[in-house]
Amino acid sequence: MSTPDARSVEYAVDCKNRHRIRLHLAVGVFALLMPAACTVAPQPKGQVVGVTLKDFHIDTGTPSVIGGDVVMQVHNAAPATHEFVVVRTNLPADGLPIGPDGLSVNEDWLDRVGELNEVAAGTVDTLPLQLAPGRYVFFCNLDGHYLGGMHAVLEVSAGG
Repeated sequence: MSTPDARSVEYAVDCKNRHRIRLHLAVGVFALLMPAACTVAPQPKGQVVGVTLKDFHIDTGTPSVIGGDVVMQVHNAAPATHEFVVVRTNLPADGLPIGPDGLSVNEDWLDRVGELNEVAAGTVDTLPLQLAPGRYVFFCNLDGHYLGGMHAVLEVSAGG
């Protein structure tokens, strides 16, 4: 049996040290990334307004709130994706201006305060808003949905 020469012993020790360094780096990176992966996004604060989207109808159990932070919690109970647009207006909910396509609301003529572009079927999404006292209409602006009755009103009053 031959004895290892100094060069092969040095190589073996060097490989072992490199392996340890890589292991320590991997553990360090994991330790740094782990808290970020486990952090839960903060929930928006404010009065919660529950909204349910259905085919050609919007339900809300909250017709009025006090101005300030409001969180629209939008549940799409319909079998299709919908849009959720909030505008501030004194117009009747069914009297918003229709665009040149004849199928959707002309949002450019209104004071839009927030929007969820796509609320997938069977999901819940939230829209945090800062609402001043006034009258707000929310609706789905996909082609024909507003005209089919997908709109509702929220009255916002001054704090008392």
